[in-house]
Amino acid sequence: MTVKNQKESLKFKKSERERYSRQMIITNWGEETQKKIKSSKVFIAGAGGLGSPVSINLAVAGVGTIRICDYDCLVLSNLNRQFLHNDSRIGMNKARSAKMTLEGLNPDVVVEAVEEKITEENIDDLIGDSDLVIDCMDNYPTRYLINATAVKKKIPMIHGGIWGLEGMVTFFHHPETPCLACIFPDAPPQEVFPVLGATPGITGSIQAMEALKYLGKQGTLLKGRILWCDYSEMSFKEVKIKKNPDCPVCSV
Repeated sequence: MTVKNQKESLKFKKSERERYSRQMIITNWGEETQKKIKSSKVFIAGAGGLGSPVSINLAVAGVGTIRICDYDCLVLSNLNRQFLHNDSRIGMNKARSAKMTLEGLNPDVVVEAVEEKITEENIDDLIGDSDLVIDCMDNYPTRYLINATAVKKKIPMIHGGIWGLEGMVTFFHHPETPCLACIFPDAPPQEVFPVLGATPGITGSIQAMEALKYLGKQGTLLKGRILWCDYSEMSFKEVKIKKNPDCPVCSV
């Protein structure tokens, strides 16, 4: 893209100015921050419980390009929490369904649906030149692949996790912070875990908030700390985390 075309692409249409008017009056936000948001490309791994609030919040905020990746197809038991989708799309690939929903919410964003399983062979190309990676997966083997690639490319990654009525969020950015393998060196056993829909709804929204702050260069990020959320008690605590000097991923 030429410099002229790039400048043209960052111009706001009248409808965009109206759509984003309430966030553009936030202190220190304005048009310049909105341009940063519009020029950004985000890779979202997973179009499920966490991917639903993450992608919806980014789309309505005006993130320019959203690449959302999910290999699975929708089943009925997903619908207590995965509100990107609906009953009429049962059996449809989740990334394709996500694209339909997000484009319906904001036609001014580019949504790329990736209907591929994330593997060691394709993860580098899938993340590509994204400005940010958001981990919305539900299995650790895939999370570790994403983490290793984010470390290699030095692209920040926002990690979220849920269980029942609990959630957690942290912000990784090599070499400044620890990585996922530093704090979770061993994967927990794969199993069907309990979850109430509001749990990923809140947790994913926190991930989206971190993403928009990073892309817009606003506020303080969850670097070097995990936000633990216990929704049963509605209590939140912060846990400091440090690099593992022997981490096989980020210390080499």
